[in-house]
Amino acid sequence: MLPGTDFPGLGVNLIINRGGKTLLYKRVKPLEADHWSFVGGKIDLMEPAEAAARREAQEETGLIIGQMQFLTVLERIHPENNQHWLLMIYKSEDICGDPKLMEPDKLSDFGWFASDSLPEPLSAVVKAALPFLG
Repeated sequence: MLPGTDFPGLGVNLIINRGGKTLLYKRVKPLEADHWSFVGGKIDLMEPAEAAARREAQEETGLIIGQMQFLTVLERIHPENNQHWLLMIYKSEDICGDPKLMEPDKLSDFGWFASDSLPEPLSAVVKAALPFLG
């Protein structure tokens, strides 16, 4: 049984800000391949959501994340891929290091973007979280 397909999956996304800009990565794989999104992924069994956000950020960017703020839960239903996810959204400006492309099989590019000059196309999660950027 697969989370997100056989039952709703539970994941995290982390909005990482530095100097008034938000870090976005370009996805390689579905869902939303070639779309710009936040770092994140699924929450493992018995893993606290905040720990999952830190782990995913470090795995994908190499950054060490300090304090985070919980913002909201977003529900994403993708009928075209038969997937259903609940995503806990966090935000942090407390970061150590410079981002890297740590998982080139999953992410192809990254950059820091001001909220008035975001790249296209944006993932559905980024679009839904626009009020929280900056």
